[in-house]
Amino acid sequence: MAEQVTIKRLGAKADGTAEGASGPVFVPKVLPGETVTVEPEGSHARLISVDVASPERGTPFCPYFDACGGCATQHMKHGFYQAWKQDILAHTLRQARIEAPIAPIVDAHGEGRRRVTLHVRFPDRAMHVGYMAPRSHQIVEIAFCPIAEPGLKDQAPAIARTIGEHMKGPRKPLDVQITQTQTGFDVDVRGHGPLKDADRLSFIDLAGRLDLSRLSIHGDVIVERRPPAILMGRALVVPPAGSFLQATRLGEEVLAGFVTEACAKAKRVADLFAGSGPFSLRLAEKSEVHAVEFDKGSTAALDKAFRATPGLRRITTEARDLFRRPLLTPELNAFDAVVLDPPRAGAEAQVKQLAVSKVPLVVSVSCDPATFARDAGILIAGGYRLERVFPVDQFKHSPHLEVVGILRRDVAKKRR
Repeated sequence: MAEQVTIKRLGAKADGTAEGASGPVFVPKVLPGETVTVEPEGSHARLISVDVASPERGTPFCPYFDACGGCATQHMKHGFYQAWKQDILAHTLRQARIEAPIAPIVDAHGEGRRRVTLHVRFPDRAMHVGYMAPRSHQIVEIAFCPIAEPGLKDQAPAIARTIGEHMKGPRKPLDVQITQTQTGFDVDVRGHGPLKDADRLSFIDLAGRLDLSRLSIHGDVIVERRPPAILMGRALVVPPAGSFLQATRLGEEVLAGFVTEACAKAKRVADLFAGSGPFSLRLAEKSEVHAVEFDKGSTAALDKAFRATPGLRRITTEARDLFRRPLLTPELNAFDAVVLDPPRAGAEAQVKQLAVSKVPLVVSVSCDPATFARDAGILIAGGYRLERVFPVDQFKHSPHLEVVGILRRDVAKKRR
């Protein structure tokens, strides 16, 4: 049954909190102080109408915003939005009892997302292509995605639909990841399962008709018509199909700028959770780098790009699971700086080793303020001081926030 409530505050996921007839409810796409009519669905509620709007409410630019679960904040005016994101980070650090100067948030959306993942589903035998609705597996069909890079935003849904139509056999749920590269679209399809040999030729033909750079199924490359290269600093990298990539080109440049500036005086740098080298290849313009990453395909791509790029200092690579086998203190002590860019779970095992090391500088890059605070707290307890924190808004229109923290410790100089 519908009821009218007043929104008290916003949480870290952008949902508003209100007191409903049966207790607290969480409402999407609202603002503090608004009076809204909602239909409770357990602890969450579906927004029916905004009865008294906040002066901070803006007009969403995407026609799919009300139904789509991809964006959460287009209804916020820009100034309010930036202040809210900045406060998420400040609140998280306060909760962890960490004090450090927080720089103004950097808008790193640039031209938009360079990768999207569209869902292809067949709930009623008809094909539906788009994103999922909030807290639902229902597909919101889209003809374009305005937060993606030019070209990608218009062509991605059509590519996903063509691939869905091409699939033979049972109508399985598909996830079609499309990345815009220097040489065209790199597409990885998941959910279908391995292709039969007889079907591979038809997919090679499909990649030609769609003019894709590369087409893969579950990371298995069906055809590479052109190397799907990504520019990282001066180097051109061809990452493995479906591997990690920073969400926007500008976001990668901004994050790498903070990392390289902090490490400018370091002779030897360890780049941990290095991926295909967005930091390593830029750091190597001034420093020797040891890049560690679990995925062997990524380390191979990084090594190949390094060898093909003149003027870089030496980069060595190591394929290693840093969650289970973090670099130990004797290994860490060989470096003047360590860069960390772990997945959302953070790098707890690795920072525990760093906390008892003699490394003078740690640059922590994180896509989750909570795990950033946890890991920074371990380093601070080990003697590091958090000099400054830089929030980077790479995932614009979402609750996600990138964080870069600069941590230093005083290390006694050896006597000659």
